[in-house]
Amino acid sequence: MSAPSFGAGRGEPYFHHLARRHPATLSLRSADGSFRPLDAGSWVRPAGRADLTVLDRVAGPVLDIGCGPGRMLHAAGRRSLPALGIDVASHAVEHARRAGALVLRRSVFDRVPLEGRWRSVLLMDGNIGIGGDPEALLRRCAQLAAPDGEMLVEVDADPEVAIVDRCTLVDADGRESSPFPWARVGWSAVSAVAAAADLAVVEHWHAAGRHFVRVVRPARVPPRETASPIAATAASTAQMTASAMP
Repeated sequence: MSAPSFGAGRGEPYFHHLARRHPATLSLRSADGSFRPLDAGSWVRPAGRADLTVLDRVAGPVLDIGCGPGRMLHAAGRRSLPALGIDVASHAVEHARRAGALVLRRSVFDRVPLEGRWRSVLLMDGNIGIGGDPEALLRRCAQLAAPDGEMLVEVDADPEVAIVDRCTLVDADGRESSPFPWARVGWSAVSAVAAAADLAVVEHWHAAGRHFVRVVRPARVPPRETASPIAATAASTAQMTASAMP
């Protein structure tokens, strides 16, 4: 994507967050000057109870979009679920790879291995905000998913919120990123966004104060012509993605 990436540029607060021993305090600052604290510590800790409720619903192979340091990938591996992560932040990709996760530095809007074959596509930690266009992002996720695939999306706890903004990432030490487009979508408002993308929300649940939805192609939408999903094995996922690794 041509727009600045999450937390990149200027003070690089996201880079410093991943580089330090103790998690930093990070917030999103909106164009109007308001701040929204982020649970950035959870990004570098092992998957928690709420994360595991998502993995309880997935089938492999799994694509984690905006995977960050890779906690969901590591948790998927412990369940023998083949999983690939993509992220545009080089330091996040390196962090995840050092811990043994299979990750590509890649925008979701660029070419992605196994397009049309992923059984589960994850948008965690509010990543439905990527690019500031949730409808376009969900359409892209549907292109990546298998005909019977699903999107598991973490959404905002405020049910009706639907905001597109230009934000910066800031930390407690005063570091601030370059502005980037971002969006927030609540667990009720996401139904209209999904419908605009020719998709349907079929489940909503919450755990540990976090909210999630499961998004699928509605039965009335004909499946796209695409290759059949591959066998869900870690070896096949690694083999198919190895050529794309830098």
